[in-house]
Amino acid sequence: MKSDTSGPLRRNENLVGAFQRVADAGLIALAQFFACGLYREDWRLPMTGATLLGVLVFGFIAEFGGLYRPWRTESLSREVGDVLVTWIAVPVALILYGFITKTSAEYSRVVSFVWFMLAPTFLCSLRVGVRLTLRMARARGRNLRWVAIAGATPEAERMAQVLEQKPWLGMRLIGIFDDRGDDRRHPIDRVDCHVLGGFDDLLRCAREGAIDIIYVALPMRAEARYSLLFRALTDTTVTVYLIADFFAYAMLRARWGEVGGIPVVSIHDTPFQGVVGWLKRMEDLVLGLLILGVSALPMLLIALLVKLSSKGPVFFRQRRYGLNGKPIRVLKFRTMTVCEDGPYIKQVEKDDPRITPIGRLLRRWSLDELPQFLQVMTGELSIVGPRPHAIAHNEEYRGLIEGYMLRHKVKPGITGWAQVNGWRGDTLELEKMQQRVQHDLAYIRDWNLLWDLKIILRTIFDATSRRNAR
Repeated sequence: MKSDTSGPLRRNENLVGAFQRVADAGLIALAQFFACGLYREDWRLPMTGATLLGVLVFGFIAEFGGLYRPWRTESLSREVGDVLVTWIAVPVALILYGFITKTSAEYSRVVSFVWFMLAPTFLCSLRVGVRLTLRMARARGRNLRWVAIAGATPEAERMAQVLEQKPWLGMRLIGIFDDRGDDRRHPIDRVDCHVLGGFDDLLRCAREGAIDIIYVALPMRAEARYSLLFRALTDTTVTVYLIADFFAYAMLRARWGEVGGIPVVSIHDTPFQGVVGWLKRMEDLVLGLLILGVSALPMLLIALLVKLSSKGPVFFRQRRYGLNGKPIRVLKFRTMTVCEDGPYIKQVEKDDPRITPIGRLLRRWSLDELPQFLQVMTGELSIVGPRPHAIAHNEEYRGLIEGYMLRHKVKPGITGWAQVNGWRGDTLELEKMQQRVQHDLAYIRDWNLLWDLKIILRTIFDATSRRNAR
């Protein structure tokens, strides 16, 4: 059970990181070379400058965003997503540079576009190849890390199952260690792992170099045992992770931080901070402007039809909760003979007589929501996010569904993960709203840019997104 410290990857981890950085720079330059070759464009000095600037911008954002951190325990899709997010900064920086220096005419737009497409393809392909190669090697017992778990708890059992079901992680569980008697331990009988001893045995194995990683899975109430164990582990060189029983809480984008040197962990937080928040806003502005440009004439026609088909205003505004629960007024084309916005709002039902003939068509294809792209421009809404509900409905459901208000940790959206999975329309049954909230929280927990694009495409082309429309 000795740690494999003699493997070539293990001995040269620093060199592997350096290789990754050099390889990324080389692939960015290679993509530019290929783009020139495809269109028989001569390589000129401005291209050298653009390539160097691209390498520098990508390298800086990659270091800042942690792209070169160990990815062993994280998903491949997350790594690829981070590469794409990092690369987006490069064309933005180059376009701004060309505009400011008035040198954009020196670059072929076609070659630049091909380069902007080829480079992330090369970068992602390298990572996919490396990941698959490492996974195969680890599944065959190479480049392993030996793992122990402190504490026989439900969280320990879940971790043991993950390690057993994913051998490609290259993390082999040697056993669980717990000082408590059998009557106080959680019975672990669903995985091939047993309690090998107490914490003294764990420390002995750690000092002997038989363990690389220790996951501490004691219950949060065991503060004294945590303190003793952590102090003892400072006499070893193992990597220690804490798996406190946070599973009892509705975690949302939890992350570690510090306040004046005091370590803290956020339980409920938004994913859209820093660079990620900037990227989300850029997505809204670029796609929002594009959609408004395409839909300007159709919106004028819809406004005319609404005005001529029934009495009442063209637009309908209703108070709803926005980011962090602050009230906003959502703008829509009027589709009903009433404009309710009070303490009680009757939900729209199938064949609701209040819906106008034109309104039924607009609601079926979500055309009544086109004016909300103006609110995307002002920053009140996002294109993708949890759909906002009337304040009256928020007040009703926040007391019925645990975690309901957490969906307001991000900007509300025109479309969302719940909608493209068919959870739109009336929520007269509590289960429907529960499903909607679960999908919204899953979106916030696992957000990435590609997921947003997938939701937008499904909203346009997938009939499921129009199911249950009223």
